[in-house]
Amino acid sequence: MAKRKNKKIIVKRNRLKGNTATANRKYKDTVFRMLFSDRKNLLSLYNAINETSYTDVAQLEIVTLENAIYMGMKNDLAFIINTNLFLYEHQSTYNPNMPLRDLFYISSEYQKMVDWKSLYTSTRLRIPTPNFIVFYNGTEKKEDRWVDYLSESYENMSGEPNLELKVITLNINVGHNKKLMEECRTLREYAQYVDKVRRYSNEMELNTAVERAVSESIQEGILKEFLQKNRAEVVAMSIFEYNEEEEKRKLRKAEYEAGKNDGIKIGREEEKRKIANSLFEEGDSIEKVARILCESEETIRGWVNEKMDIKGGVTEKSVHLLCALFSVTPMMPVKDIDTCLTLAMRNSNVEQQIQLKYITNQ
Repeated sequence: MAKRKNKKIIVKRNRLKGNTATANRKYKDTVFRMLFSDRKNLLSLYNAINETSYTDVAQLEIVTLENAIYMGMKNDLAFIINTNLFLYEHQSTYNPNMPLRDLFYISSEYQKMVDWKSLYTSTRLRIPTPNFIVFYNGTEKKEDRWVDYLSESYENMSGEPNLELKVITLNINVGHNKKLMEECRTLREYAQYVDKVRRYSNEMELNTAVERAVSESIQEGILKEFLQKNRAEVVAMSIFEYNEEEEKRKLRKAEYEAGKNDGIKIGREEEKRKIANSLFEEGDSIEKVARILCESEETIRGWVNEKMDIKGGVTEKSVHLLCALFSVTPMMPVKDIDTCLTLAMRNSNVEQQIQLKYITNQ
């Protein structure tokens, strides 16, 4: 049997002039994306991560996602090298949903690479092997490296996942991943620049802090050529990034506080429920329990109804609780619990109905 030839992948590449990819202007650029859109810098980063030694930037093909937008999200860097497709993403906040986001990204990538008509042929298509890496430099303390899986988002999963996607995150803050930083000078100097911006922003106005960080970095030879060439744009992007980071931090803090307060509220309510049911079982009336706990009689009555669990079956204790609930003296025999309970639940004049039913059954 003759061996079938694999269908050649149709890849829509960004035609580059020089070594720099066209930036996505629908979103505010970041310094990281601008810096590593340069092929030479990107190849250096790739070599440092993969422990390779590629020198020819032509071997690295920057793949454009037609503005890299899917569902309002952006992708920082996408490129192919040695039949492998890499999606690099920079994040200043931890995001456990990166596997799901990257699933959307990679789907969009493959859609643009493959001729749709070829999907319906008998020839197996070949696509680049995907790799997903996030570069984290947020202020939240994190380890050097961690992995997130798409399957961690699945509900009620049993056994091995039928669809998996792994995202590796590397901490690129100063003091982390030292070997990686040693291997990639551009990444190391980027981390140093970001550290300066953050430190100075705690001491002075943000605009002044960024200007100082840029000037000082140039003087110290940190990203010198890049900052000299793109000073105005880097300053503007850095201010935008820092403000965005601060807004996200405030939002997370607000969400945490809201959740914490909700938790306290829920905890207090649960404690009140226990006290209410305990007092009620000891014979205290709804009115008295409501006064003690500073709650409405309606709220207490609701808690007690839940505690009785009428649907779960009727007991003699439930009848006594029901009578107490409506301030009625339990006068019926245990054998008539079901009828009594039904009458009590359906009729507002509970006492009269209970007494009537008791007399009827004598």
